[in-house]
Amino acid sequence: MRLRDHLLTGTVALASFVLPAGLLVLPAQAQTALTGQVSSAEEATMEGVVVSAKKDGSTISVSVVTDAQGRFAFPANRLDPGKYTLKARAAGYELDGARTAEVASGAEAKSDIKLRKVKNLSATLTNAEWMMSMPGTEQQKRFLLNCNGCHTIERIMKSSYDADGFLQIFQRMASYYPGSTPQKPQRLAGTAMRNVERGGDGRKTAEWLASINLSDQQTWSFPLKTQPRLTGKSTRVVITEYDLPNPLIQPHDVMLDKSGNVWYSDFGQMFLGKMDAKTGKVTQYPIPVVKTDWPVGTLNLEFDKDDNPWVGVMYQSAIAKFDKKTEKFTMWSTPKEWDTDAGQLGHLALEGTPVDNKVWIKNSDGGNIYRLDLGSNKMENLGSFKDPRNGRRIGTYGLHTDKQNNAYLLDFSAGNIVRIDAKTKEPTVFLTPTPDSRPRRGRVDEEGRLWFAEYQGNAIGMFDPKTEKISEWKVPTPWAAPYDAMAGKNGEAWTGSMLTDRVSRLDIKSGEYTEYQLPRPTNIRRVFVDDANKPGTLWIGSNHGASIVKVEPLD
Repeated sequence: MRLRDHLLTGTVALASFVLPAGLLVLPAQAQTALTGQVSSAEEATMEGVVVSAKKDGSTISVSVVTDAQGRFAFPANRLDPGKYTLKARAAGYELDGARTAEVASGAEAKSDIKLRKVKNLSATLTNAEWMMSMPGTEQQKRFLLNCNGCHTIERIMKSSYDADGFLQIFQRMASYYPGSTPQKPQRLAGTAMRNVERGGDGRKTAEWLASINLSDQQTWSFPLKTQPRLTGKSTRVVITEYDLPNPLIQPHDVMLDKSGNVWYSDFGQMFLGKMDAKTGKVTQYPIPVVKTDWPVGTLNLEFDKDDNPWVGVMYQSAIAKFDKKTEKFTMWSTPKEWDTDAGQLGHLALEGTPVDNKVWIKNSDGGNIYRLDLGSNKMENLGSFKDPRNGRRIGTYGLHTDKQNNAYLLDFSAGNIVRIDAKTKEPTVFLTPTPDSRPRRGRVDEEGRLWFAEYQGNAIGMFDPKTEKISEWKVPTPWAAPYDAMAGKNGEAWTGSMLTDRVSRLDIKSGEYTEYQLPRPTNIRRVFVDDANKPGTLWIGSNHGASIVKVEPLD
């Protein structure tokens, strides 16, 4: 079999025998590859297994996916000579012993990997698989979509809290910064509290959770379910993961600048990060702390017309611009007379700023929308906008602008898309086809269309300002709960998930999705498409895994 692009080959086998450990192939030139056959009493083929190789001492790992015959192939130009540790991910299975391989320049060999049924299935389930497995109504389970931003669903299911205990947990969680993790919890300051119940009945939710966790039983009374492995086109991909230098780094938003440097906002620390995409070298730029004793961390990352990065500095109640030439930050804070303990400037929009020199900003406390005039350095408060159907405040989580600097608010508390006219400041409200879809985060494309994620609608949405119509494309994996969506120039849109460890690629014309399984648990927020080439490359941050991930489809 002739393989293109200098392929490194091997086989994943689940069998009652083990082939001798071989060598990964790194030929200097393209050549015929030797592949093995998968044999197993449980499965006839091991298609869709994610196989990863990481060189000793490196911060970069490369992953590929097995084909219909259980074969895997690494592009030789991605692996330098050296010793590699091999890992594999397949729902319900684990490696049968450690696997390593020596990559030598010009050498040809193979490495066969044996898998066995996993001994502790509960430790391998994704958040979405827990949601699939647990008993309860869809409405009950939706409550947990408020939890996975800070920790796993597994943490809840393995707890032993009774209903009263869960009520205390809800109260405590409401006092934590949204960028908290079990490794680094941060308390809110002053009287600030978050609405973690989002209008639900706390007592009923607590009683339901206590009935399905381990509060009065040693194991679960329901079967644990896993998603089937992805097959076909989903196996045609190369995934590169770059470890960041500090395990507490939370790369919330990841973007590329015009030079191809990778930048990220840190959700739990006061740093703006830059990574070299070739070497994985990371540089961190400390952001000034302007509110001592308030939580630290940044969220929204954007680039201005001069290719300088800006970030929303959350509970520091500020936004920051980084000048790449001087390597200095300029900060704009909420005016003191407007600021509160819960003041939170997480989102900003710059796409239309060149038109009128104004930056749109959202303050999560009260839902107030600001505009910063870069000429006078003064902020204008447009107040909070209301749902005309019921008078409820628009719960903005996603602020975007078009080239005319009209703003879009994505209503995470309902199913509204709000367009604010830049000149008149008048809002127009549009409803998503799926009620209460909870739209959040997205991007305005080159055609002026707004793309966004529907967190509760399990879909990618698109608002076309020419027709004033909204289209939806449901993501195929249950409980994907898309966080963000972006369309590139190649007729495709992408989204990621905090629950499935998968990314989804939409062919806009056909409406068909191709999903890709990631090599390890990956809590995804922002998605960024580099479409300089076709197919485009997706960049994401592993928000709880301190890494940046690049997904490259092969077709």
